[in-house]
Amino acid sequence: MKNIYKIAVVLSFSAIMASCTKHESLDFHVDEPASFLAQKEIDSYSALKSYIKRDAQPNFKLGAAISLSDYINKGVMYRLVNSNFDEITIGYEMKHGAVVKADGTLDLNNVKNLLKAASGAGISVYGHTLCWHANQNATYLNSLIAPTVIPGNGPALEANLIPNSNFELGNSNGWGGWGNGSTRGISANGQGLGGAGYSLYMTNPKVVNSWEAQTPYDFSAYFQNGSVYKLSFYVKGSIAGSASVALQETVTYGADDFGSFPVTTEWKLVELEKTVTKADRKRFLFSFGAYAGTLNFDNISLRRLNPNSGEQAIAKTATEKKVIIDQALNRFISGMVDTCKSYVKVWDVVNEPMDDANPYELKSGIGKTLKADEFYWQDYMGKDYAVRAFQLARAHGNTGDLHFINDYNLEYSLDKCKGLIDYVKYIESKGAKVDGIGTQMHIDATSDKGKIDEMFRLLAATGKIIKVSELDMGVGAQTTVATAEQYAAQAAMYKYVIAKYFELIPAAQRYGITIWSPLDSPKSSSWRAGEPIGLWTEGFVRKPSYVGVADGLAGK
Repeated sequence: MKNIYKIAVVLSFSAIMASCTKHESLDFHVDEPASFLAQKEIDSYSALKSYIKRDAQPNFKLGAAISLSDYINKGVMYRLVNSNFDEITIGYEMKHGAVVKADGTLDLNNVKNLLKAASGAGISVYGHTLCWHANQNATYLNSLIAPTVIPGNGPALEANLIPNSNFELGNSNGWGGWGNGSTRGISANGQGLGGAGYSLYMTNPKVVNSWEAQTPYDFSAYFQNGSVYKLSFYVKGSIAGSASVALQETVTYGADDFGSFPVTTEWKLVELEKTVTKADRKRFLFSFGAYAGTLNFDNISLRRLNPNSGEQAIAKTATEKKVIIDQALNRFISGMVDTCKSYVKVWDVVNEPMDDANPYELKSGIGKTLKADEFYWQDYMGKDYAVRAFQLARAHGNTGDLHFINDYNLEYSLDKCKGLIDYVKYIESKGAKVDGIGTQMHIDATSDKGKIDEMFRLLAATGKIIKVSELDMGVGAQTTVATAEQYAAQAAMYKYVIAKYFELIPAAQRYGITIWSPLDSPKSSSWRAGEPIGLWTEGFVRKPSYVGVADGLAGK
């Protein structure tokens, strides 16, 4: 129907004159615009949760993400969420950065107010999240592992500049290399007793010039001109020989050489020092082209001698840092779970562990410039950090609580999905229990349906409880220019995802689906700013996507 208003007014001259003495009725008719009729149809739908088939899946929860303030203030969002959803996830205020104060104590008053409001409304709370690398009080955590400062009167060695210097995190993040077909990486052949631990290895297939096979570590800051740097490391080789090491600049490759060092087939300690002669050096560099074989390096220490310091900074060892950070994780998880256990029965225990570029490995902050609220627990606790987190959540929670691991882009990168599944197997091999896997689906209306299907199949095959933990969907355009066709495609994709969840995830493994952004995202938002990702507009008007979700839940 075209948006045309038809008004028929038929008046004779005599009738007009007669109107001076009596009223005449007018023939007035308006056709409703198509857009108005479409909105009437959307508005005729019932509340979303009414479409869930409770007899077939009594444990299924339809969730929504909301800010703590929007919920406890009991305004429009409070009423909208309570009417349409079974469960809420708080986007930020239950995370480490929102709760842990500068002195390490936990301020849980807002969380307690949330639980009281949710309990009064009869809506469950999904605990989000106990162990993540973002939204952390990183300032406090870093202060715990900072070097110990001891007053003194003489020169002092500063902290070791080489991160993961003993390679016990099992990765070579930050180290690069090139030349002569050489290779490098991490070897399970450390300097510990009987070869215990890990080391950095580099292999050169044949003798060339020393500089034709190199392994660098580039720093973001320059070495201080005029300062003495003391270097020590353990090295052994597959054959006897020598290599060299230097501090270099990265444009013309000028360098301050520590010089060459001997290599034997046994671990040997090498200790060198060098004064920096220019302010442009920021690369630490091994050169080993003249050595044909495999070199192993462990416990590399590069420390500046501060001649003017009246104090000494003693860096904590990797073992000391691991113990300290373990204790900090324990304080947060125990405090949060103990406070919430009377009402919260389900937790995101570990959030977003897998690396995007290396989807079978854990994320790491090593070699990155970190944001103020970033802290990678795994860089200090190793691969077992998640094991510890699940153990702590289990120890402090209720019998029967459900514990999830959660990550994003699993439908985009099937290797990442497989990597997460492998990590779950590893966690359980260490004695912890993982009840469920959450898949964040921050997708678009044009996302690959085949990959979505395969992700659900992979997750279903684990036998774990599966949750779509953060579902939202763009249309490929900002709200200001989105078209009716794009909104129709968005509705169809919302329906598709929900239908496939029910089809491919067995009933006994379904936890539920959480809509991460019930409303379209404002331009000022830090999340998908200005995108029409919701089921309602910013003005709380239902969209076609509302129908897509409702029809998906109803199985239409």
